Amino acid sequence: QVQLVESGGGSVQAGGSLRLSCAASRSSYSAYCMGWFRQGPGKEREGVASIYSGGGSTYLADSVKGRFTISHDNAKKTSYLQMNSLKPEDTAMYYCAAFFTSNGANCYTAIRYVHRSFKNWGQGTQVTVAS
Repeated sequence: QVQLVESGGGSVQAGGSLRLSCAASRSSYSAYCMGWFRQGPGKEREGVASIYSGGGSTYLADSVKGRFTISHDNAKKTSYLQMNSLKPEDTAMYYCAAFFTSNGANCYTAIRYVHRSFKNWGQGTQVTVAS
């Protein structure tokens, strides 16, 4: 089981930046996939980004590519979502989620197609971008 705590949301003007953090406490030292999701008003949940703690595998949705970056600090057990050039359509509740896996390819598949693979979820943090 992994407990996840997000922080860093807030309100910004279009074009601004925010950095979200997701701190994980885990009872296992197995490798895991960390994903970031968002859900805006009246919209379906979208897998925005993912990163594999075992190294090498990251994913960014087309809607954020070139503006967002994802990183992970294994020592701090924390994932970061750096969001630049924010747009009003980025307004959403952002969640981090994780699951243990020994295969980094599962991380890519899960964020794109199998969201239920993510067994552990944070409480969410609100991002609001004003035009």
